Amino acid sequence: MTFLLRLSTLSVLIQFIQLRCPAPLWDPWQKGGHGMLNLDYRDARPIYEQVRDGLRRLMVTGVIREGEKLPSVRALASSLAINPNTIQRAYESLEAEGYVYSIPGKGSFAAPRTGDSLLGHFDTVTAELLYLGVTGEQLTARVRAMEGGDSQ
Repeated sequence: MTFLLRLSTLSVLIQFIQLRCPAPLWDPWQKGGHGMLNLDYRDARPIYEQVRDGLRRLMVTGVIREGEKLPSVRALASSLAINPNTIQRAYESLEAEGYVYSIPGKGSFAAPRTGDSLLGHFDTVTAELLYLGVTGEQLTARVRAMEGGDSQ
């Protein structure tokens, strides 16, 4: 019974994503789950954080585009077979982070993203890392490695 429920949930989620994404952008069966929300009940993180992080990943990678309507709290909760309060908490967290905006009576939508909001978060994290003793050289090396440039 549980297997059939999960299979049904997965099918509904795939249909949702396929309706909103052109096929060349993602492969739902690709290892790593690009384009799907993956909930791992063995993960130490709460389910709402997994939903939040999955939706954030879909927005950052362009699977969910700016201004696109997100599924209703009830619809997503139903398709994932989890409590609607969990989805509501994930949406509220995404809204607080600036990834989502809500219009009362209309729903939640993917917010336009600018580099400024991410740079603000970067500045906060950088300040914390510097306080904890990470050097500027170490941070620079990491950024250069991400760019694919020289890590010296």
